[in-house]
Amino acid sequence: MQQAIAMLDSGVGGLTVAREVMRQLPQEKIIYFGDTARSPYGPRTSEEVRLFTRQIVDYLIQYNPKMIVIACNTATAVALDDIRSYVSVPVVGVINPGARAAISATDSGYIGVIGTEGTIHSGAYEHALKRISPQVEVVSQACPKFAPIVERGLFRSEDTWQTVRESLASLRATPIDTLILGCTHYPFLTEPIQEVMGSQVKLISSADETAREVSTILHDKGQLASSTQLPIHQFFCSGDAAIFQDIARQWLGEHIQDFPVVWQVPHII
Repeated sequence: MQQAIAMLDSGVGGLTVAREVMRQLPQEKIIYFGDTARSPYGPRTSEEVRLFTRQIVDYLIQYNPKMIVIACNTATAVALDDIRSYVSVPVVGVINPGARAAISATDSGYIGVIGTEGTIHSGAYEHALKRISPQVEVVSQACPKFAPIVERGLFRSEDTWQTVRESLASLRATPIDTLILGCTHYPFLTEPIQEVMGSQVKLISSADETAREVSTILHDKGQLASSTQLPIHQFFCSGDAAIFQDIARQWLGEHIQDFPVVWQVPHII
């Protein structure tokens, strides 16, 4: 049986990472868990986020994955080290890949970061950016309204555009030329965010760089999938299955239309 890449997120946001892994590594099987019943993680305490992440990892480990991707910025910021010490397989987060991509993209050295309250308050992106390039200037801002919008599947509504305009008004006045979408939910809102910030600001999603890191690690370990058969992806959520499936099908689109997919709602909480 093909060993899978296990992915977890507070909800549907990690699907942005899953889509990129499917694009770059189409032979790899993905087992995805979205904790939609307890989303968002941003306002949660660090203790809660660590507990929830550990519970989901405990569930995913039964499938014997070859790697775990924490496709959630808040969980990466709070629980990455804990999970790495807890399991024997490689564990990849999304913050360091996003930071590397932003450093490569910026011309001015002024980088913005938007994310959940938990991610922004942790300072994880600023620390990651300055480890790579100490001279960069970082402007961070929490956007707590964004993830709930995406979880409800409302990312194309007019009210959403207004919310994005209001949330990013102060950030527009800064000299940033690069903006990290520091929550995996936020690429769902790329269009309104880009319009509000202007075409001169480059938007950075950690999904591309995270997928490359996954590929590199699996290649180095000799664990890239070699099967010519299509993988059977599995998607789990802890909340409303109908909403989750609808958003997943919209977002993943062509990346799953030709693949066998299993949808389940396990009870882990």
